[in-house]
Amino acid sequence: MGDYTVVPVSDVPDMAADVGMDPDHFEIRFLREALALRNFAVTFERFGGGWRPTRGHRHAVQEEVYLLVSGRAQAKFDDEVIDLEPWTAVRVPPQSARAFRAAGEEDAVFVTMAAPQASLDDVEFIQDYWTD
Repeated sequence: MGDYTVVPVSDVPDMAADVGMDPDHFEIRFLREALALRNFAVTFERFGGGWRPTRGHRHAVQEEVYLLVSGRAQAKFDDEVIDLEPWTAVRVPPQSARAFRAAGEEDAVFVTMAAPQASLDDVEFIQDYWTD
């Protein structure tokens, strides 16, 4: 038998409340452990339509690529806000502050890839980062 892992995303626990986000409007599923990844991380994220989170974050060492797979979104990087269309990928270096939200009433769904693997200790949360 081949050496691979298959995991339905819905089988991985939603950790929104654990990371301090509103589970009624945000969903985050960390797939690293379930997939037994060794060198990078993959995360499923859903931002509810119409919800405007204010918190951003940055990392000490982890570089991320956010791939918007459905919906439209906005991203804030430091002081710049950009619009994202489905099937757009954005690379964010570790120290850049970032935040995302759905643009409009439709949910925005991302698959995020990150390397190197890091724990939540690598994250610096930034309160009131995106307040408009």
